[in-house]
Amino acid sequence: MNLLHIDSGILGDHSVSRRLTAAVTAQIKAEQPRATVAYRDLVASPLPHLSGAHLMAANAAPEDVDAQIAADVAESKAVLDEFLAADTIVLGVPMYNFSLPSQLKAWIDRVAVAGKTFRYTAEGPEGLAKGKKVIVVSTRGGHYSAGPAAVMDHQESYLKTVLGFLGITDIEIVRAEGLNLSADSKVEAISEAERVISGRGSLKLAS
Repeated sequence: MNLLHIDSGILGDHSVSRRLTAAVTAQIKAEQPRATVAYRDLVASPLPHLSGAHLMAANAAPEDVDAQIAADVAESKAVLDEFLAADTIVLGVPMYNFSLPSQLKAWIDRVAVAGKTFRYTAEGPEGLAKGKKVIVVSTRGGHYSAGPAAVMDHQESYLKTVLGFLGITDIEIVRAEGLNLSADSKVEAISEAERVISGRGSLKLAS
């Protein structure tokens, strides 16, 4: 089993999402010792946001492509190949301003590629990345999973939409929310998430 571990939290050692993705990855390795793990830190090694020049380079002659753009295109290919090779993907996703870290959005823009992970057909779009398992480690300062604030969730809802568009329907959420409400709330939320992660059989994995 090939595991891809992605972190996008900007707080380093203070990041709850990083703490929890590490726990998920360790749990998977304990259950499947032969699993291979690829790790990508989108903060330590950020991907540039897409540009028009990048998109046009796909149809340009190599000699007409700027060296910097050519390097960016090559990195995009590496990111896409890494994604396609993964059976299970662990995504660390803190909520920033009701949505995703921009670093993670840049990664999504590199794996949502027409003809590679989705295609348009006469019957409508079809996802081509079927059969993958995604474990989303979702961290939030407030409570957005239910109640009046649920309409402000453009984090988990967006991820389910874009992953579904790519053909990935096996999506599991490991959530820690209410982290900024109080010290006690933070401890309780992290402890509950860690109980979910360590619970036997709680994380169904791709084979």
